[in-house]
Order: sequence, then structure tokens, then C-alpha cells
Amino acid sequence: MTKTALVVGASGIVGGATADLLVRQGWDVHGLARRPAAQDGVTPVAADLQDAAATAEALRGLNPDAVFITTWLRQASEAENIRVNAAMVRNLLAGLPKPAGPRHVALVTGLKHYLGPFEAYGKGTLPQTPFREEQGRLDVENFYYAQEDELFAAAARDGFSWSVHRPHTVIGLAVGNAMNMGTTLAVYATLCRETGRPFAFPGSAAQWSGLTDMTDAGQLARHLLWAAETDAAHDEAFNVVNGDIFRWQWMWGRIAKWFGVKTVPFDGTIRPLEQQMAGDARLWREIATREGLAEPDLDRLASPWHTDADLGRPIEVVTDMSKSRRLGFTGYQPTDDAFFALFERLRANRLIP
Repeated sequence: MTKTALVVGASGIVGGATADLLVRQGWDVHGLARRPAAQDGVTPVAADLQDAAATAEALRGLNPDAVFITTWLRQASEAENIRVNAAMVRNLLAGLPKPAGPRHVALVTGLKHYLGPFEAYGKGTLPQTPFREEQGRLDVENFYYAQEDELFAAAARDGFSWSVHRPHTVIGLAVGNAMNMGTTLAVYATLCRETGRPFAFPGSAAQWSGLTDMTDAGQLARHLLWAAETDAAHDEAFNVVNGDIFRWQWMWGRIAKWFGVKTVPFDGTIRPLEQQMAGDARLWREIATREGLAEPDLDRLASPWHTDADLGRPIEVVTDMSKSRRLGFTGYQPTDDAFFALFERLRANRLIP
């Protein structure tokens, strides 16, 4: 029998990749978003998860075998992040009909589980790298923890299995996404090529020289589906990355070569993209008009603040995936190939020239 999936945040980087994979695998896919975008093979579900009654109404009659929660809303403080994002998970899971059979719910969070929330990001006493799932929670308020607690409470109440997935920085295609390093770097490189500015690494010496890893959206989608279909992966939390490691001093040159832009030697100075790109909105609109691009609004493509947070970390960040490997997940994705595939898609979709 055909299985039914509900992808929450289907218009985002992770949700879009997950919905695409499920469609290819023959699932009946429903994609929930506040303003659902047209997606091949996906039935749109419009709902604001902050509205419990409206969410329950939108989900009436839907009895998914698997639910993939890939969305969140950034707020002005961590206290608000906790209030809003915990309520969204709570409203979603309370709004679903009680499972008629086995159901699995997967929640996507991230490495802020180990690094701390935006207000204390990479500060204080942090776990030793590589990060491992058994290292547990920091002694600090974090909306990821609040989301997990809502998931655990609903699972105990309704009897479904769950999994938590903690990717590193995600590489994938979406417009209007708050955390989008790949597209941000593509836009930045395009602006550098247009103006003749050097493609200067914006981050810290620790990130430039230290080891790191990332997570391709397709790799994460495969991991989500694997956990949903693997009994041994139920009721477990997992790190999920591509499987390779690299240093930005190597990757930066690879990206520069793809775009045909010149780099400058890194001297240890942090040059945030938020400052470098602060006055570029008008220039991007001019480029978009001249090249016939699909999105002239720079703010809908680039999220320099988030890229700055990742590339400005004062510590090396590497993630361990041994738990998944021991249970049979063998997915692998070279990170430079993930970047290049994204850049090709951005050009094909007329998002960069």
C-alpha cells in the first residue's frame, strides 16, 4: 500500500528536498506551509502552526504514516524562539488525528544543540568535538530542546515513534529561507565578480584553518526517510552530515574557481558578509533586471547574518555520525559537489546569472 507523508515546511531547503525524495519513492506526499508553493507530486496544505485551531482544521482527515518537521520561525530573543517554536510543534502534533496505525515523526533541529542558541552561540563550556549524540544538552535555554520536549510528550501520549536529526549547515535550494549559506555565497560571489571586489573569506581563523563538515539537503532527506523506515532508528537522536571533512581554506578556493572570482590571502581579520553586502540590494536588483533573474530581492536570496554566525565560530566544529553508521545508514555526499550542484540549480532556475 502507498504510504502517506506530511512534510512540514515543505517550501524550505530541507522540506523541499524531503518532499521531492518521498515523491520519487512513491509516497503520497502532503506539504504543509503557511503559503505552500507548487511542487510536483505534492498536495499543498496551508496552515499557520501558531494557530492551534486552524492547524487542526487544516489537518482534518489526514492520517500520515510519517511526519517530517523541518520548519521553525526566528524570533527576536531565545525566550520568544522557545515560546513560538515549541507551540508550533505542539499545535501540529495535537492537530493530527490520533494514529490509526504505526506512525513516525521526525524532527529536524541542528548543531545548536551542542553550540548553544543564537544568544550564546559558541560561547561558554561546550562539548568536545567531534560532537556526539550522547553529549546531551547544554545548561542553557534552547528552542531545540523545547521542540524535542514537545515531540517526546506527544509520542508518549499518542504512541508514535520519533527521531531527531541534527544536521550541520545545510546546502540546498530554497528562496526566502533564513539559513541559506550556499545561496548566500553564490550571491556574494556574483556581486564580487560584478564589482571586481575580492572574494574575501568573512569568518574566523578557527573556521579558516580548522576542520569542519556540512550537510547536503539531499543527504538529510535520505537520512530522514531511512530513520522513518528503520525500526532500529526509532526513538533515537542522530547527527547527520555529508561524511567528508574539509578546511575552508581549501573550500573557499574551490568556490572562487567555480565563479571565476579572485580571492585574497586570509590575514585573520573577520569581515562579516552582513557588512560587506549591506549596500548591495540596489546593485542586485540591477543585475537581476539586466540578466532576467527570477528574484530581484537580495534579502530573499541571501542570509548573511547566518553565514556570518557559522563562519565566525571561534572553535572547530566536526560532527560524528558513528551512531547512524552502526545502524546501517551509508549515505555519503562530497561537500564540494553539493555546492557545485546547488550553483548549477541556481543558474538553471535563473536565481543567479
